Amino acid sequence: MRTSSDRILTTHTGSLPRPASLTDRHDRQAVQAAVRDTVGRQLAAGLDVINDGEASKASYSTYVTERLSGFGGEPVSVRRWGYEDFPEYARKQWGDAASPVRSVTAGNPSCDAPVAYTGTSLVAADIANLQAAAASAPGAAELFLSAASPGVIEMFMPNRYYPSTGDYLFALAEAMKAEYDAIYAAGLVLQLDCPDLACDWARGEQRTLGEFRRTVAQRLEALEYATRDIPGEAMRLHLCWGNYEGPHHTDIPLADIIDLVLQARPMAVSFEGANPRHEHEWQIFEEVKLPDGKILVPGVLDSTTNYIEHPELVAQRISRYAGLVGRQNVMAGTDCGFATFASFITVEPEIAWAKLAAMADGARLASARLWPDAR
Repeated sequence: MRTSSDRILTTHTGSLPRPASLTDRHDRQAVQAAVRDTVGRQLAAGLDVINDGEASKASYSTYVTERLSGFGGEPVSVRRWGYEDFPEYARKQWGDAASPVRSVTAGNPSCDAPVAYTGTSLVAADIANLQAAAASAPGAAELFLSAASPGVIEMFMPNRYYPSTGDYLFALAEAMKAEYDAIYAAGLVLQLDCPDLACDWARGEQRTLGEFRRTVAQRLEALEYATRDIPGEAMRLHLCWGNYEGPHHTDIPLADIIDLVLQARPMAVSFEGANPRHEHEWQIFEEVKLPDGKILVPGVLDSTTNYIEHPELVAQRISRYAGLVGRQNVMAGTDCGFATFASFITVEPEIAWAKLAAMADGARLASARLWPDAR
């Protein structure tokens, strides 16, 4: 994995606005064209570590139903996390049918049969599309592909078949291993999407902090099992508290779980660091020692607002982390994706690209200050 050895590198979390021309993600040529467009726009924005924008996926998590068997169960109900205390706001956002005092049907199937990976053709296509696009538009420092973690699959598509959650998680881990291994074998950095490690705290279950930490540890254990043949330096892990604009006042503090996350093998850890609920958490690294060989990828862009961050603010955010954990151990990222669900766009696509360009500008400002002798 590339590190910020002589300047602050820039990346993002995975999903990017799909081109308007991509009307059918099952059209192989249309997806290839979309990936070429997305790669080109990332490079034009000044990003260093890039991906395919998840162009082939309807969402970052539920795409796995096209690659795994075992998901024929009735759709599950998912709560709108954190809205219970603000019912009027929830009704304005989601309508009466999605009142926070009830659950809403998300349309995600549940697991009702043994889980198995049905073949690597789709991940192979993702790999080939990214590599071909990058070859035709050179300039990236590194390429990555994202994949759903066992924990986030369990969170969105609950178990209706296995005798326990643990059995389900490890079945998912065994199945998803084929995808993780394929990405690593292709020479790409594997990003493991693990929002469940933080946002599942507010799922509505009554748990103590100790109980939730055991849940987090179990999910990380399943992830370790699934990636046992991949070295840590070939992986990065993304956690977040749910990529939506809302109260977020019930979010679990990063300080309550960061020790567990930093013990996991992925070399880099990506997390929210720009939105109003979590920006202050850079301060925890005054007390938390970053283990040797680890990299932080804090969000320096909020992925839920159409404000375009000033490059100076981006530089300040980067410098805070660099001052605590070392400039070489920081890479600039985004709080989350700009199109985690392809059909649900919060940030106007052209604004999303402008925000990414502002991040690159801010990283250049920070680099000039952090490597003053290099000018």
